[in-house]
Amino acid sequence: MGKLHPVSPFAPKSLPEMPVVPGVRFATAAAGIRYAGRPDLLLAVFDPGTVVAGVLTQSKTRSASVEWCAEQLKHGRARALVVNSGNANAFTGRRGEEAVRMTAESAAKAVGCTPEEVLISSTGVIGEPLDVGKFAHLLDDLARAASSDAWTEAARAIMTTDTFPKLTTATLAEIGDGSARLSGIAKGAGMIAPDMATMLSYLATDLAISQPLLQRAVSAAADKTFNCITVDGDTSTSDTVLVFATGKAAERGLPAIDAANKLFGTFSDTLSGNMHNLAQAIVRDGEGLTKHVAIKVSGAENDRAARVIAFSIANSPIMKTAIAGEDPNWGRVVMAVGKAGEAADRDKLDIWFGPCQMAKAGERAPDYSEAAAAAYMKNAELEIRVDVGIADGKATVWTCDLTHGYVSINADYRS
Repeated sequence: MGKLHPVSPFAPKSLPEMPVVPGVRFATAAAGIRYAGRPDLLLAVFDPGTVVAGVLTQSKTRSASVEWCAEQLKHGRARALVVNSGNANAFTGRRGEEAVRMTAESAAKAVGCTPEEVLISSTGVIGEPLDVGKFAHLLDDLARAASSDAWTEAARAIMTTDTFPKLTTATLAEIGDGSARLSGIAKGAGMIAPDMATMLSYLATDLAISQPLLQRAVSAAADKTFNCITVDGDTSTSDTVLVFATGKAAERGLPAIDAANKLFGTFSDTLSGNMHNLAQAIVRDGEGLTKHVAIKVSGAENDRAARVIAFSIANSPIMKTAIAGEDPNWGRVVMAVGKAGEAADRDKLDIWFGPCQMAKAGERAPDYSEAAAAAYMKNAELEIRVDVGIADGKATVWTCDLTHGYVSINADYRS
């Protein structure tokens, strides 16, 4: 069993009830890939006709599993998903590629599809060969045992340093005589600084939608949600977001989504909402955190510039440690804005910590109160707002503080 860490103070009191998404089934197992006695293998099985879209890490050292998924997303057909935790199968050379191929072939045989219809993810330690022999023989039994009501078990099986499983679900607006579902799971607590995706997340719907249109919705939703969070400024080799659409709702007479009908807008909004929920759950489980922080930047040259400035603040270790120490050190915000490399007018800079204005027009605010700001910093939920005085660009990113707990978790992660 891996080392246990204190449960996040933001862990939910209860997990959502996860209804069935027609055409999707799950099974999990404890394969002993790294730790004994904990679930570490997930098999998801999808009905024929399922399409998949996704976004993947842009890391230059991405894992063999990510490379495999990139190839399969080109055709966008899916019948199975295999995820293992404990070993990232990254920086493993030809052996890593062979492990992916063997996994795909074993899962394809178990499910009754081609290897190219199997998506694969691995999460955990980088640089250690993945022994497929520990779990390939389990896939036949998992395929037979797969159940449509095992969402929570699936979320637990993909955890590494997470302290709680991450799930979300929503009913899409009533359509005709029925409705459709959109549900998802995610894992992530550290090595969180996305680059076109983040950590591992899998969502599924029973709506019918073409793969290109699904890809359009997924890319847009990920950019507004998963790509707006950071825990520690480190982008993983394995980051993967996949969304599956089984099309089973069409059998109940629900129309297929197309770009022209209002259902596409409903689906896109619901997808963004579900991804937002999962992204926030990841930040709220940041390794060793005590604070959840929204960084809001306005007045930037454009929205892209605002996001760069927001991440400069959110990823600053000296800023994050001040938050951990409940120190309203707004000078560190000034520093982070200045180093971001984007246009900012020093003499128009405004800064707020929650309701407390710290700086106005490039200097300390006239009604600045250290006592009020220090009292605000004791809250678990914090908001830092900055206006850089250039134009109308704006962005929000979410992060957490940097504590001794983060150091402890990552100092002994491999041991």
